[in-house]
Amino acid sequence: MEPVLIIIDLEATCCDDSSFPRSEMEIIEIGAVAVLEENGKVESEFGAFVRPIRNPKLHTFCTRLTSITQSEVDGVESFPIVMKQLVGWLGNFNEYTFCSWGAYDKNQFLQDCSFHQVPFPFGEAHRNLKKEFSSLINPKRKFGLGGAIRHLNLEFEGIHHRGIDDARNIARVYAHTIAPRRLQ
Repeated sequence: MEPVLIIIDLEATCCDDSSFPRSEMEIIEIGAVAVLEENGKVESEFGAFVRPIRNPKLHTFCTRLTSITQSEVDGVESFPIVMKQLVGWLGNFNEYTFCSWGAYDKNQFLQDCSFHQVPFPFGEAHRNLKKEFSSLINPKRKFGLGGAIRHLNLEFEGIHHRGIDDARNIARVYAHTIAPRRLQ
């Protein structure tokens, strides 16, 4: 089986009024897309909402930013259970590398794994696709995901700041720019 990239985008509890510190943000959505490293072809997807524990009531800012509603996180599993589901899905791949758009997702995963005393499901290897894209296109500029999509003259598919939709769009950016460079 070919090497696979696991492109992950997370959404987490957040606020704009300092009602809780960044160190207490919790994952509320995991979006993951498995793509072939060679060409960016999508092999599989995983998506799940996660019930927050530290700050169980979503802040209005968080709902506005992500479009994730209170009812979507109230009746779902907590982080340890969703992580078991994610690890089960990861078991479908022999060899994979964790990727995200920037370092935030890895850091948030590490924070939540530590808080919930759940093993981090990835090794040390992590590919920052934001950094890779920016270095290919314009090393002096750090592109946000929306900016990368626009730069490629693509339309954003889905809802920005939704884990699964962002992961799908990161996969599209990878397939259009980074993967073709590997073939040269």
